[in-house]
Parts: sequence; C-alpha cells; structure tokens
Amino acid sequence: MPERTVAVNGIEMHVVEEGTGMPVIFSHGFPELAYSWRHQIPAVASAGYRAIAPDQRGYGRTSAPEGVDEYDILHLSGDLIALLDELGEEKAVFVGHDWGSMVVWQTALLHPDRVAGVCGMSVPFVPRAQRPPTELWRAAFGESFFYILYFQEPGVADAELGADPARTMRRLLAGLRTDQEADGILRNDNDGRGFLDRLPEPQELPSWLRPFELEHYVQEFRRTGFTGGLNWYRNFDRNWELTPQLAGARVAVPSFFISGALDPVLVMRPPAQQDEWLADHRGSVIIDGAGHWVQQEEPDQVNRALLGFLDSISR
Repeated sequence: MPERTVAVNGIEMHVVEEGTGMPVIFSHGFPELAYSWRHQIPAVASAGYRAIAPDQRGYGRTSAPEGVDEYDILHLSGDLIALLDELGEEKAVFVGHDWGSMVVWQTALLHPDRVAGVCGMSVPFVPRAQRPPTELWRAAFGESFFYILYFQEPGVADAELGADPARTMRRLLAGLRTDQEADGILRNDNDGRGFLDRLPEPQELPSWLRPFELEHYVQEFRRTGFTGGLNWYRNFDRNWELTPQLAGARVAVPSFFISGALDPVLVMRPPAQQDEWLADHRGSVIIDGAGHWVQQEEPDQVNRALLGFLDSISR
C-alpha cells in the first residue's frame, strides 16, 4: 500500500493510502497504528473509496510532541481535519477504533460540515459528562484499580509498558476479551500490580494474529515507546474543559457502530446507551466471538458491515 509523510496541523504525519473516490479516514486506537487497518484499506479501496489511515499523533512514524496538552481533543480532531485539507477533500467518512472512536465521534460534533458519516468501533458515543471525567471515575472506583486512572500519572504506565514491548503487545492483543478475565483491568483490587499483570499471558497467539504482525507492532513501539498514546488518556479532563459547547450535543451525521461481543469495553458502556444521542443512526453490528480488536479479529465481517454503511451514504 502506498505510504507517505505529510505536514498537517504542526506535525509530520505518516499516512497509508489506497484507492480513489469518496474519502474514508481511519483513526486507530491504543496501542495501535495505521497497520491495524491493514485488512480494511484494500477492501474499502477495492469497493471504490479512497482509504486513508494515518499513524496518529504520538504513534509510529508520526511526530510525537512532548507536551501532554498537545494531545487534547482539539489537536487530535484538528489533525484529521488538516489531513482532509491536505488531501484536497471537502468531506470524508471517519472510522475509528478504541480511542480513535472517541476522536471521530468528537470530530463529528466539532466539525460536522466536514464529516459525511462516522463509524465507531468498540467504543460507543459518550455524551459530555456533567463533571470532569477523572472526578467521576474516582468517585465511582474509590480505591479500586481502574486502568484509565492508572494511566494518568506521567511516567508510571510509560515505564511498565515500555519495559518489554513484546510482552505488552502480546498480552494486549491476545487478552482483551471478557472470556479471558480481561475485565480485571476495568475494576479490581488496588494490590500494587500495574496494568499488564492483570492480563493473562497467552500460551499461543490467537489465530488472527500472525507472528510477523505482532512483530511489526513490537518493533514500532520498541522504537517510540508508549508515552504518545498514553498522553491521549491524560487529556480527559482537559478535553472536558475545552468543550463546554458540546453539552447535550447529538451526532447529526449518519452513524454506525461495530464491536465484538466479547469486548470488555461493552461492560463499561453498553452500546444501546448511545442510541438517543445519534440522530441518524444506521445500525449497530455486534460480532459473536470477537473481542476488543474487532477489525483485526474478524476482518471479513467488519468489512461487510462497514461497506454497507459506506454504500448507504454514497448512494
């Protein structure tokens, strides 16, 4: 797939691109890369669309600014809109997974005139809270371990995840499923363990993840570390402070949702809770047997669902 580096929004962004037609911009999650869309890009391009997937701010071969505040939602959504400008396109369908879902949902609220449609994977739309998010989580979880709160302190999770990127990526990619006790990272005793010790060590790689695919992630994160991606988590409260105008806002553009039935995120946020906030929701697809990394685990089912949504917009 063709790759290039473009200057957008004050950073250098590595982009993978294929095809022509209505643009579809893919926004990956944590800890992923443009590579996580390797099964979607050729399928979407072959169907007559222009598929574009960047390594996002702080990841892979894209710039990683030092300041934590350079990873807030205005920067992250601004990166995608600046990429759309650089492509010479007026509108795109934005597709996100995990943290990338949160970015594309917010992009649809902040820049509705540039969004032809939005598809979230794994993370449903969440409306703006009435109080800062970390304040709500601390009230809800008390002294229990909650991974997002654990990620807040600069340097702590960075050191744990970066000490052995192979262990980190192996446990994350093989273990985020509710049938493998991964819900322990959502809420558990604060017993001194970090994040990775709460995930099982796989006896073998899942069938959807080949050794060379795992190694691609390992080599990239061994080179970059995990701080860039973790800094996204450190802006939850700042994002809330920056967007008072989004209180009560609904997503007006056409929307779609895809997730794995075994994704631990659905324990935290059942997708039905988003429906009243989506004005033109065109369906949710929950894939049996799939965990958190749904677009990599079940690419054929994801691609069929995604292309159906894209076709509903382009007709």
